[in-house]
Amino acid sequence: MVPPGSAPPSSSRDTRRFTTLPPPIPPPSRQQQWCLTARRAALPAVAKALYGPAMAEGERAESGGGSDPGPGPGPGPGPGRSPSPAELERAEALKTRANEFFKGKDYENAVKFYSSAIELNPSNAIYYGNRSLAYLRTECYGYALADATRAVQLDHKYVKGYYRRAASNMALGKFKAALRDYETVVKVRPNDKDAKLKYQECHKIVKQKAFERAIASDEHKRSVVDSLDIESMTIEDEYSGPKLDGGKVTLAFMKDLMQWYKEQKKLHRKCAYQILVQVKDVLAKLPTLVETTLKETEKVTVCGDTHGQFYDLLNIFELNGLPSESNPYIFNGDFVDRGSFSVEVILTLFGFKLLYPDHFHLLRGNHETDNMNQIYGFEGEVKAKYTAQMFALFSEVFEWLPLAQCINGKVLIMHGGLFSEDGVTLDDIRKIERNRQPPDSGPMCDLLWSDPQPQNGRSVSKRGVSCQFGPDVTKSFLERNRLEYIIRSHEVKPEGYEVAHDGKCVTVFSAPNYCDQMGNKGSYIHLRGSDLRPDFHQFTAVPHPNVKPMMQRQLRLPRTPHRGGEEGEGHGQRGEDP
Repeated sequence: MVPPGSAPPSSSRDTRRFTTLPPPIPPPSRQQQWCLTARRAALPAVAKALYGPAMAEGERAESGGGSDPGPGPGPGPGPGRSPSPAELERAEALKTRANEFFKGKDYENAVKFYSSAIELNPSNAIYYGNRSLAYLRTECYGYALADATRAVQLDHKYVKGYYRRAASNMALGKFKAALRDYETVVKVRPNDKDAKLKYQECHKIVKQKAFERAIASDEHKRSVVDSLDIESMTIEDEYSGPKLDGGKVTLAFMKDLMQWYKEQKKLHRKCAYQILVQVKDVLAKLPTLVETTLKETEKVTVCGDTHGQFYDLLNIFELNGLPSESNPYIFNGDFVDRGSFSVEVILTLFGFKLLYPDHFHLLRGNHETDNMNQIYGFEGEVKAKYTAQMFALFSEVFEWLPLAQCINGKVLIMHGGLFSEDGVTLDDIRKIERNRQPPDSGPMCDLLWSDPQPQNGRSVSKRGVSCQFGPDVTKSFLERNRLEYIIRSHEVKPEGYEVAHDGKCVTVFSAPNYCDQMGNKGSYIHLRGSDLRPDFHQFTAVPHPNVKPMMQRQLRLPRTPHRGGEEGEGHGQRGEDP
């Protein structure tokens, strides 16, 4: 979304600056309209799955079928009345059209047409199952889970409903629930190789996590650091790469490291361990809410998700300058996963944190967590390039990353967004005990996972975690805490950024051409102490070595967000049912 009055960017580097704050909010973009349509379409199924039929009926009445911007199915059968033959025929035609959109990877229109078919015939399990798969392709895992659950409720013999519910739960890290459904699928389809493989993968994870719980002691958790003897690690004579100077990170080391990584070479494990141990000590001393004062003559650069796109990270430094005491940065989470150069990204960022601890800031994202790393590639990448022990140390370090940062008491930065409940204050954020894996709900979960929505109020999350919050929620939070606006990341934006909620909710995303397929721009923001207005700088993706995203992932899940979806479920793509 480009601010009103701005021409579309024409080069790889472009700047947008607002002269007032907040700017007027423009009409919803195509992406916003898609998200709103998806939310409206999913509300009845989500509510029925989570809260039961009574709540679902209330949500359906509230959303108002006639206002749905979909293809327009005409009046539905109404409560208590079976669809007429004409309505059933129309619903089938809509489903067929939706299947065509799905095959063409136009999941937005697929959801619209499936939704219209459901409105005409709300008791057809296949319609919900098909829409669930479209939501899986767009990573709306919460909506996908609700639709798959509804499909199974309507037809307990509908095998694909169990399959899609299992896939949704896997993506959400709910492995036990996924295992139950995969087990059902395998029993019914014992010769389905894809289902059997996913069952085995899921079963392995469930057993692994049970073992970890059995040996863990929360009161006396032993750090990986205690088992390391870094001094005895030998750097072999044939290693010609960068080394820490007397065990310390220097600017010369960082420049050598980035060039070494650019040439696709691996940092020696001793140096990697030195960085991790030292950065853990630095991060553990920080508060959960970092509070920064920016003088009138100073500026800071705020970057969003980088997701293992190392060569695009180098491009940011090329365009905006290397970090320094006079050129500070804030990286707003999701440094790893998806891209296959996550180790290079995170060790580079940790190195700069050690070099400039007061001028280079790192906040935690939802992908700096064990479940996400297991699913989306980082755990597998660390094990491939180093060891399982090093991944365990990364996990410990991630738990000490701060959750939010406040600039001059006016701008609050977090990865995800605002809260599922009213009344949260900055002091509540300060009190969060962050040294843990995030819970399934509560303020810590919300800071990492929530998303804004165009309409007022809150709704269930398309992701299946936390919530979506509207302009009124943002306004109330800002007024309570005497803030001007928030900056968050967490979502791909076509222009690399988006301004919503009357200018009070800014999204910044710094991974251009996300997953090598999205075609989006990246952006970063300059904030100056003199006015704190967001100054947007856009950039495009740069070439990188031919290594596909998530090459080292451990689970076979759909790799492509919002578009693509190369991996189906192994059940074919018939017109009857994708």
